[in-house]
Amino acid sequence: MTRQIAFLDLPRQQARLKGAIQRRVDAVLQHCRFVMGPEVEELEQRLAAFGGAKHAIGVSSGTDALLMVLMAEEIGPGDAVFLPAFTYTATAEVVLLLGATPVFVDVEPDTFQISLASLRARLADVRRDEELEPRAIIAVDLFGQPAPWDELKAFAAETGLLLFADCAQSFGASYHGRRLGHEGRATTLSFFPSKPLGGYGDGGAILTDDEDLAALYRSLRTHGEGRTRYEVERIGINGRLDTLQAAVLLAKLDAFEGELERRDAIASAYDAAMPETIQPPARVADSQSAWAIYTVLLPDAERRDALQAHLKAAGVPTAIYYPKPLHRQPAYSEHHDGVSLPVSERLGSHVLALPIHPELTDEDVQYIIAALRSWAGE
Repeated sequence: MTRQIAFLDLPRQQARLKGAIQRRVDAVLQHCRFVMGPEVEELEQRLAAFGGAKHAIGVSSGTDALLMVLMAEEIGPGDAVFLPAFTYTATAEVVLLLGATPVFVDVEPDTFQISLASLRARLADVRRDEELEPRAIIAVDLFGQPAPWDELKAFAAETGLLLFADCAQSFGASYHGRRLGHEGRATTLSFFPSKPLGGYGDGGAILTDDEDLAALYRSLRTHGEGRTRYEVERIGINGRLDTLQAAVLLAKLDAFEGELERRDAIASAYDAAMPETIQPPARVADSQSAWAIYTVLLPDAERRDALQAHLKAAGVPTAIYYPKPLHRQPAYSEHHDGVSLPVSERLGSHVLALPIHPELTDEDVQYIIAALRSWAGE
């Protein structure tokens, strides 16, 4: 009998957590401090503790978090910011919004994380051309797996570049025994509903160990406020996290550890039963993914598309993250110097994401595995 599997099952999660979420929301409805209410500060304290950072600043979205960390460094026209080509547009668009130039870097073919060899080559390109000032790196923990942070930190120290961590997909992951949250000068989080820790709308946060930066981020999120509301020290944005979103996230944070464990159990089940013709995602050594997305690789586009069609017929939804790298997108093509990034250009026709969320039952997981194996003829 054909099942109908959900790629992301927020209704089932809502039913499971309804009581805890309702109590948190009711408290906000009682005190009516809908902007910067006490739940925001409580969430910030818990996020900082969870991520191992000294400070957390709740903001309106993961994109605004990225924007603010660059604004704080006064990054703008003439500056180069290095980032992976194989990621979501938010990482790059904030660079252009500030008038700076994104310099796209290739990724590793097995982990999909930013390539140090490509990063070094792209920095050499920029320095040779002498048209841009190299300023910063934004590394992305793509799909929930950690980027090579030890190597990136050493590279940043060697070159004098600022290093920022885009952990939109990886909050809850760990790297060499430490939670992701303080690998870069600042770490940005997203609480978009599809993320492992997702709200009921947009939301984000910035984590940092630097007290002065934390104060600057708090000012930037409230229109550049100084010591009082009507003292404007700098140009900022309206980037605050709503109290209702903080309330929902606090309730979800109570269940987050268990959900991370469930995601990992599902990933392990997929890994163990994956047909030989389908390559499971590589695991970063001595690390733990948050498994925001479980992406497999097929030998070519024809077989990827055939598998996707087979799974759809079986009631198993899939997704392609990402069909085209950023430097090949119309919005960015004129900002790219034409250098080939072969891995990023190849992956879009080979990747396929399978359902992975804590509401999948063991029966659901076995059904998905059976559908994979039937396509492979096993």
